[in-house]
Amino acid sequence: MTSPAASASWNAPFDGDLTDDLALALRLADAADAVAMARFDAADLDVQVKADATHVTEADLATERAIRGILSTERPGDGVLGEEFGTSGDPARQWIIDPIDGTANYLKGIPMWTTLIALAIDGVPRVGVASQPALGRRWWAATGLGAWTNTPDGEPARLAVSGVTNLADASVSFQSIAQWDEVGRSDDLLRLSRAVWRDRGYGDTWPYMLLAEGRLEFVAEFGVKEYDIAALVPIVMEAGGRFTDIDGADSIASRSSLATNGALHEDFLALLTTPSPTGPTR
Repeated sequence: MTSPAASASWNAPFDGDLTDDLALALRLADAADAVAMARFDAADLDVQVKADATHVTEADLATERAIRGILSTERPGDGVLGEEFGTSGDPARQWIIDPIDGTANYLKGIPMWTTLIALAIDGVPRVGVASQPALGRRWWAATGLGAWTNTPDGEPARLAVSGVTNLADASVSFQSIAQWDEVGRSDDLLRLSRAVWRDRGYGDTWPYMLLAEGRLEFVAEFGVKEYDIAALVPIVMEAGGRFTDIDGADSIASRSSLATNGALHEDFLALLTTPSPTGPTR
């Protein structure tokens, strides 16, 4: 799989108009929702195991095909990177797709799964849509156009991260203990949990959206691929947060992610790289 083009800083000035691209991304999500929901919780859902030992369902494949079909018509010159069908086209403008993020939930009939659609331009994720049709939720953003979510009354609501500035007041999500242990960073996770107010594992996409809504201050993962996080970057950043890899670099290809409310980003980076000799900090 080919990663997006090497990128400049994600905060580099950008003066392009992404209105049409964001509108297309939302229409792609509409099409994806219809395909994925048609087979959600089906008793005869076809499930296979891929070479990397992860699951893929017929819905994963059909959803990505639906997205690619629209892109081939409306953006034939753009590249595509998808979880199920790899990479094609020009990486300078690349749509990055995870048709069903949370396939393990999907195949079990658990509604916590997401279709992720991003557009990276010169390697920088500029447009992002995260759609959870089984829960009736969607979040979207584009550089310069803000970050938004749907509301029960049908009107979009603008997203903004929290104003928390002290680690001791922060609420964090870390995916799973096993994930941190697999990369030899269980001690870092324990130190993190001792330094903050509250720690929980909320799942895959959802904690990043909780962060963009101002309900969390920190989300981090390991083992993530480009299609797992590209759509999340503009949503978090347009909500006022910061998104890097676990070492603070602007990259979606590092197999790690660190999203914060921005105000605490450097504090979290320092906490994760500098063991405390005095034990618990709270």
